[in-house]
Amino acid sequence: MAIQWFPGHMNVTKKAITERMKDIDVVIELLDARLPGSSANPMLAELTGSRRKLKVLNKQDLADPVRTEAWLAWYNAQPETRAISLDASDTAPAQRLIKACRELAPNRGGMDKPLRVLICGIPNVGKSTLMNTLVGKKAAKTGDEAGVTRIEQRINLASDFYLFDTPGMLWPKITVERSGYHLAASGAVGRNAYDEEEVALELLRSLKGPYPDLLAARYKLDDASAIPGMHDDVLLELIGRKRGAVMSGGRVNLTKAAEIVLNDFRSSITGRITLETPEEFEVWWAEGQVLEAERQRKKAARLQKKKKGPATAAPADTSNETDDEE
Repeated sequence: MAIQWFPGHMNVTKKAITERMKDIDVVIELLDARLPGSSANPMLAELTGSRRKLKVLNKQDLADPVRTEAWLAWYNAQPETRAISLDASDTAPAQRLIKACRELAPNRGGMDKPLRVLICGIPNVGKSTLMNTLVGKKAAKTGDEAGVTRIEQRINLASDFYLFDTPGMLWPKITVERSGYHLAASGAVGRNAYDEEEVALELLRSLKGPYPDLLAARYKLDDASAIPGMHDDVLLELIGRKRGAVMSGGRVNLTKAAEIVLNDFRSSITGRITLETPEEFEVWWAEGQVLEAERQRKKAARLQKKKKGPATAAPADTSNETDDEE
């Protein structure tokens, strides 16, 4: 099952970002340090064009520090891009964000040429918490549900530093399947868009190879070395049994077990975890692009057949259509 979630207000956000971009010097994209590739919005690359970019790996205190360093190096190697990591609730690291923006746009500053910065991010990535930390008061609403912020806000961090906040936004079609599951596991996707048991199984698939010791410790599993070779269904059932998610007759309540696994990950009770490496994500992205190209080819062929037009005719614009038949 592919994960897709693009409520109407996100389309409004896309239009607002497009309009605002005319006046922006630096674009900050707040990422989830636990999924730095999957939480990067590919739509922003189109919307922001050649603007200088600051990638902020937020929630670094929840992520694997070794993998965080690898992701920082990967993003810092990209042109016109800088990357830093921080915990949005920590005041001192948050100030690094302002310094990094000024370094990216050294020709902006002063009352005549104020630095204009746009901050973007997927839902539930911690952007509102960061905004409140930056200004030292509750300037933005916060919450643990996707899509809390719904309107653009401007906050003056200094007399010559304007920060424009935008609602969290995903992209219309998630073409990388693993990214969809990771986004759902993190809470970036609305609960009505996915099946918790399926997402929990995919989460365990991502965890059991690199983090068997954390899983064994959290769920009191006897042999950590056996975890990487376990089938995902078996592992989920074992976790459910260990955590008491057992129904009458001794059957495991897999829905309850899935909720336990997802909640433990989101709250970082399982441990400091990063679900993907740069190398893994690059492979997933390439595979996703190939599959999406094939889906678009089939869609164009279906439309061509329905229209009964010549084979050389250009297909209609169907960018907003879904691929339910695939």
